Amino acid sequence: MQRPLAQRAVSEALGTALLLAAVVGSGIMAAKLADGNGAIALLCNTLATGAILTVLILTFGPISGAHFNPAVSIAFALRGELPWGEAGLLIVMQIVGGVLGVWAAHFMFELPLWQFSTTARTGAGQWFAEAVAAFGLVLTILGCLAHTPTAVPYAVGLYITSAYWFTASTSFANPAVTIARSLSDTFAGIAPGDVAAFIVAQMIGMLVAVGVARWLFRQE
Repeated sequence: MQRPLAQRAVSEALGTALLLAAVVGSGIMAAKLADGNGAIALLCNTLATGAILTVLILTFGPISGAHFNPAVSIAFALRGELPWGEAGLLIVMQIVGGVLGVWAAHFMFELPLWQFSTTARTGAGQWFAEAVAAFGLVLTILGCLAHTPTAVPYAVGLYITSAYWFTASTSFANPAVTIARSLSDTFAGIAPGDVAAFIVAQMIGMLVAVGVARWLFRQE
């Protein structure tokens, strides 16, 4: 039975908030402890992100589907599995939750709550990486749902853990995450001026994944 829309909306906000708190908070902690070693800092950030994603999907999946990602919500709307009006509300809640999660991380580490990132992430390689990252994420979700739905939490967590390292952009793959991370001038940040291109690339990757999944996972 589908949960009431209010519960699903709060689930998406809470889940996205906790995701961003983990992404940004682990980045801050990693940068503090890695003593300038970027590889170690990224590894710590990666492990925390993959782990929290698995936990959050297991926790909130039964309530809202645990999208935590506007690209995923739009993908389900395109497939006719989520009304567009509901998708819009969930997306707003994801973005709001993401910003709150960033602020929570800042507060925990006694940093200014309101800040903008100065980390430039731009160029054709970065944009293509984001398209690949979003494509792989959405295809992973749809493929698992078609064959082994119980594997989704682990598959998504493992995919993001891997994509942190094989994509030039460290796999944001999520418009809400991208927007929220622009509000943190820390290890995980992205300059606000680079956000729009990342989101366009993510949406392109998602659209290609929806099309491929419609054919590849079709049951005759």
